[in-house]
Amino acid sequence: MWIRIPVCCLIIVLSLLVEVKQIPAAETTGKSKPNVLLIAIDDLRTELGCYGLPYVQSPSLDQLASEGVLFTNHFVQVPTCGASRYALLTGRSPASSGVTRKNQAFYSGASALSAKQTAGAQTMPELFRRSGYRTTCIGKISHTADGRVFEYNGKGDGRDELPHAWDELATPFGSWKRGWGIFFAYANGRSREDGSGIRDLMEFKVEQDEDLPDGLLAKAAIEKLREYKAGDQPFFLGLGFFKPHLPFVAPKQDWDAFENVDIPPVPHPEKPESAYWHKSGEFYSYDMEYEKTRPLSRAARENVRRGYLSCVRYTDRQVGKVLKTLDELGLRENTIVVVWGDHGWFLGDSALWAKHAPLERALKSTLMIRAPGVAEAGLKSAALVETVDIYPTLIDLCQPAFRKTEYPLDGKSLKPILTGEKTEIRKAALSYWSNAVSVRTQQYRLTATMKKGKPTDIELYDVTDTPDPVENLAKSKPKVVQQLMEFIPEKK
Repeated sequence: MWIRIPVCCLIIVLSLLVEVKQIPAAETTGKSKPNVLLIAIDDLRTELGCYGLPYVQSPSLDQLASEGVLFTNHFVQVPTCGASRYALLTGRSPASSGVTRKNQAFYSGASALSAKQTAGAQTMPELFRRSGYRTTCIGKISHTADGRVFEYNGKGDGRDELPHAWDELATPFGSWKRGWGIFFAYANGRSREDGSGIRDLMEFKVEQDEDLPDGLLAKAAIEKLREYKAGDQPFFLGLGFFKPHLPFVAPKQDWDAFENVDIPPVPHPEKPESAYWHKSGEFYSYDMEYEKTRPLSRAARENVRRGYLSCVRYTDRQVGKVLKTLDELGLRENTIVVVWGDHGWFLGDSALWAKHAPLERALKSTLMIRAPGVAEAGLKSAALVETVDIYPTLIDLCQPAFRKTEYPLDGKSLKPILTGEKTEIRKAALSYWSNAVSVRTQQYRLTATMKKGKPTDIELYDVTDTPDPVENLAKSKPKVVQQLMEFIPEKK
């Protein structure tokens, strides 16, 4: 028997069905969707064996690079932790977001993320969560050390730094008790932020990896992978290692491993004639047993470089443990692995010991992607790429069910680079620092401070000669300056 249904009722029913279809729900996805393992490493410049530096001991990262694509010209949006991670996780360029410096951008000021869920995803992990992925944060993925809003001194309400992004905040604290304690950690539960007054620049005395936080992070990630293996959802695991960020603290074995290694001196340790040089305040606030002269002597510089490389070795070993577990659990072929350094770091170059400058060594950082069945194994790409490209790349690779973002994504998918289909996706990479904008092409880096739309403190360097700001070519090459200035978008 046919039943007559009024046309108006039929329209209502159909509209409800459309609404239901738009609701992001786990039932629209299955475990066949690619998993994502996003490994963020703080202050990791391109000082690795896979970048052609044989004195560095980074076998795990070198192996990963050989199995995926290594980007040799990856540049961050901002040379500081919080603002760089804001660009990564929101997919927004500072030209759109206005975030050119502030570490608290996720939860403070006009850039703060809404505590109320918005129509579109505000961040990358939220988008995957709304697509049915199981999302977990271990360590430093956003600015805070464990994904909770607390300041260095412990003040804060502990809310999620990324609202609606994570199913779990699973960072282990060990004996350090709280987030920033594990970030600025020394052995035996001590921390730069615990009120004890400890400010040693370096410490290499513990014997076991898990006597320090990064070892605990790796252990927690391994346990989480085993849990994922037994589950029925695809996963998005954000794993953020702390080292080689200051202070330089790692197990004794990592320090000892460089005892007989010839670490080359920096090519240009002198202070440059640059408006963007600064005094490395955080570095010089640490206690140095051997000396505290400015600039450091050559022997002191080499000692500090050894400390940095020891921390890189420690983190590399933790990455290796996690990747080995991924293989052992049979998860490798369906898991995309991204290793990303949140910015570079001056390691005595140009008499600088920090980031916080719109210059080459602070803006260039590590990026490698292993995408099984997609990425061309062992490819080294010299394409100019930006941190904001990672978000659209993962959407392109994973095809998540929910793809609506609260703001347009400013990056470009790197999938054509991964497959070898293309060798470049842009002519210039842009970075920001306060009122300064930096434009990087294959040959040059231009940096200028923008005041009321007009450039000042213009510096131009030929990066094919050296990454360091040795000779400012701005006056001798006005046409090049003009060409690169055209890449800078007008302020909205």
